[in-house]
Amino acid sequence: MSRDDACGKRPRLLVVANRLPVSAKRTGENSWSLEMSPGGKFNLLGGVTAQFDTKWVGWPGFDVYNEVEKNALSKSLAEMKCIPVFLNEVFDQYYNGYSNGILWPILHHMGLPQEDDHDDTNKTFQTKYDAYKKANRMFLDVVIENYEEGDIVWCQDYHLMFLPQYLKEYNKKIKVGWFLHSPFPSSDVYKTLPSRSELLRSVLTADLLGFHTYDFARNFVSTCTRILGVEGTHEGVVDQGRVTRVAVLPMGIDPDRFIKACKLPEVIQHMNELKDRFSGKKVILGVDRLDMIKGIPQKYLGFEKFLEENPNWRDKVVLVQIAVPTRNGVSEYGKVKNQVHGLVGRINGRFGSVSSVPIHHLDRSVHSNYLCALYAIADVMLVTSLRDGLNLVSHEFVACQEAKRGVLILSEFAGAGQSLGAGALLVNPWNVTEVSSAIKEALNMPAEEREKRHRVNFQYVKTHSAKKWGLDFLSELNDAFAESEMQIRKNPHEVPQQDVIQRYSQSNNRLIILGFCGTLTEPMNSRSKKMDLKLNPELKGTLKALCNDPKTTVVVLSRSGRNILDKNFGEYNIWLAAENGMFLRHTTGEWVMTNMPQNMNLDWVDGTKNVFKYFTDRTPRSFFEASETSLVWNYEYADVEFGRAQARDMLQCLWAGPISKASVDVVRGNQSVEVHATGGTKGAAIGRILRDIVLHKTSMTTPIDYVFCSGNFLEKDEDIYTFFESEILSPKLSYETRSKSSSIDHSLKKKKKISLNVLGLKKENYFSAALGQSHTKARYFIDSPDNVVDLLNKLAVADTRTTTTMIGSFTLAKQTQI
Repeated sequence: MSRDDACGKRPRLLVVANRLPVSAKRTGENSWSLEMSPGGKFNLLGGVTAQFDTKWVGWPGFDVYNEVEKNALSKSLAEMKCIPVFLNEVFDQYYNGYSNGILWPILHHMGLPQEDDHDDTNKTFQTKYDAYKKANRMFLDVVIENYEEGDIVWCQDYHLMFLPQYLKEYNKKIKVGWFLHSPFPSSDVYKTLPSRSELLRSVLTADLLGFHTYDFARNFVSTCTRILGVEGTHEGVVDQGRVTRVAVLPMGIDPDRFIKACKLPEVIQHMNELKDRFSGKKVILGVDRLDMIKGIPQKYLGFEKFLEENPNWRDKVVLVQIAVPTRNGVSEYGKVKNQVHGLVGRINGRFGSVSSVPIHHLDRSVHSNYLCALYAIADVMLVTSLRDGLNLVSHEFVACQEAKRGVLILSEFAGAGQSLGAGALLVNPWNVTEVSSAIKEALNMPAEEREKRHRVNFQYVKTHSAKKWGLDFLSELNDAFAESEMQIRKNPHEVPQQDVIQRYSQSNNRLIILGFCGTLTEPMNSRSKKMDLKLNPELKGTLKALCNDPKTTVVVLSRSGRNILDKNFGEYNIWLAAENGMFLRHTTGEWVMTNMPQNMNLDWVDGTKNVFKYFTDRTPRSFFEASETSLVWNYEYADVEFGRAQARDMLQCLWAGPISKASVDVVRGNQSVEVHATGGTKGAAIGRILRDIVLHKTSMTTPIDYVFCSGNFLEKDEDIYTFFESEILSPKLSYETRSKSSSIDHSLKKKKKISLNVLGLKKENYFSAALGQSHTKARYFIDSPDNVVDLLNKLAVADTRTTTTMIGSFTLAKQTQI
C-alpha cells in the first residue's frame, strides 16, 4: 500500500493531451461557459478519475493572448480540473503542420505528403518540426508548473512524442506513460520520416508505451530494432540494458452509458420514429468522420455492387451514413467529400425512385441520443476503414444492440478487428466483391447465428471497458516504473572523471587496458561493406604521452588480428594483445602465443570460413573478419531483423558441420557471430598478460596500484572486469603463486621467477567502465568513444598538471619564507 493510500489520499494523475476535454463558450468579458465535450475519448476515463485525483493538461481549443483573459480562463478551467496550455502562434505549425500534416499520414500508412512546387520542402518541414518541438516544450512547462512529487504523467497520442523525453530530462523519477491512439505503421513506411530516430528515442524514455493492437506494438518494436539497432523482446524494447515496456491495451467505451441511454424516453421516441421512417426495410448504418482513412467511398462501391447483384433487395434495404465533417480547409478532405457526394448521386440515381433512395448521406454530426437510436434500430453496422487505430463506433453499436442483435461488418484494417473479429464479419474494404458478399450474408443471417455473434462481442465490450483500459494501463505503468527503478539501482553509474584523474595522478604504477574496435577507432560515417579499423587520429598524441610515461603501462586488448594492431600501433611504446590475448607483444619485441595448447586443432577454421562466406554473400552489407584462431561475422550494417534470422541459420549450419566436434567457443553478439578457440576471452587472457608484463619489466619494484579498464566488449569478454574485482579481494597474490596456476609456454618457464605482488590494488583505485552500455559487469559506464578520447586526453596531462601545481606551491612557499 502506498503512503497516499494509507493516508486516504488518492494518487495524482496528470493526463496530458493535445486538447482539453471541454467545450468553452464566451459569455462575457473574461468569462466563459464550460462543459465537458460529449463523446471525447478522455471522458471515458470516469472509472479512473474515481480512483485518481485526475487533472487534464491540454490546449483549450482556441487562442487567448491577453494575460487577464488567460488568468480568467485558467481559473474557470481549474474548477473542472483542467489546466490550459496556451499555444497561440505556434499552434498551426505544430498541430496542422507537423502533427496532422506529417505524422498523421505516416502513422496511417499514407506516406509523407507532397509539398507545393513553390515550397522549399526542407525549410517547411524544418519549420513544422521546430514548432512541434516548441509546442511539446510548452506542454512540459505547464506540467512542471503543476507537478507534485509522486504524480503520474500520462501522455496521449502522436501530438506529444517529445514530451516523455523532456519529462525524464527534467526529473528521471517521474512516472511517465505514453499511449498511441492511432495505428503504428510498418518500419518501411515509418523510416521515410526525416525525424524518425529522434521521435523513437524520445518515446522510449517513457516507462510504458501502450498500443491498441498487437500489430501496432509489433510494428513499433520492429521499427525500433531496424532503425535504432536496439533489441526487441516480449516485454518491449531493450536499449543498453534499459527496458521500455510495450503493452497491448485496446481501449474501450463506457458500455453502461449506451445501455442506459437506449432506455431513455427520448431515445425510445427516436427509435420509434426511425422504425416508422424505414418501415419494411433493413437498415445498414455507417458512422464515420469524413476523411481519407475511413473508407466511405469503398463502402459505397461495395453497397453499389450489392445492389447490382441482388436486385431483389433494392427496395428493401437502405444505407444511412453519418459523415462527420473534419478539417474542411484541407484540400485532400475536400477531394474525399466531392468523391463521396459523386458516388451518392450516382447510386441513388441508378437504384432510387421518386419515393425512396438507397443511400441517406448526412454531412454532419448528430446528437448522442439520436445516434444511440440509430445504433439500436440498425440491422447491420458497416465499418470499412482503410486504416484505423481502434474504431470505437463498432463498440458503441454492439452496446446498443441488446434487443436487435444486429450484425457488425468490420474492416480487418480497423484496430477493433482484433478485439471484435470473433463476432463480426471481417472484410477487406478494398475488395468490393467481398464487401458486397458480407452485406448479403449479414442481411440473410439466421437469428440464431446473429444471437451467437452478438453475445460474443457484447461480452467483450462489456468487460473491456474504458475504465478497465485506464486502470490496466496505470497498473502496468506502476509495475514498469518499479522494475525500472530496481534496474537503475543495479546499473553502474557514469564514470567519475575527476576521481579517475585524481587517483591516476597519485598512483605510482598504473595499468591502462583498452579495447580497440568501437573504443579507440575513428568514427564510422559510412556504411561500407567492410569495416576498415583505424585508430582515431585525435588519440595519437595522447597515446604517445601515456605510453612514454614510465609510471604507466598501456595495453590494447582486442579480438582483431595481429596485422591490424601492428598497422595501427606500431609507433607506440605499448602492449598489444591480439585475438583476445591469444597473441601478445610489446612493440620492442616479437609476437608470442600466450595460451596455445600443444594439441590444439584448428581444422575447423577453413570450414567455418566457407560458412561465413556463404552467409556474407546472401546477407547484403554483412562482412566477416578472419584471424588465426577466431572468425567474426558482422551484420551491424545489414537489415537487423534479416541479419538475426541469417545468424540463426548460420549457427545451425556451423553446429551441424565444421564445428560439430571442434574445441571452440561460439558467441552470439548483438549483431555478430564469433567462433574462436576455446579459452579466448579477455578475462582469461589478462592474467597471462600481466605475467608477461611483469617479466618484461625487470626493473619493476612496486606493484600495480592503479587500473583503468574500458572497452566496447562482448558480454562474454566482460570477465575482464570481474578479474580485477577478485584481485582486490585477494591482494596478496604474487607472481610466483600465479605462475603455478597459469599455463606458461616453454620459453617463459626458463625465465626467473619474481617473488613480487603483481597487484597492490585498492578498490578506490580500480576503474572499470563499459562503453555505451549501462547493463554491464563493469563498475561504471562511458557514454561514447568521444568521452573515452576526452578522458584519456585528461589523463595524459594529469601528471604535468600535478607537477606544475607542486612546483608552484614550492615556489610560493619559498617566497613566503623570504
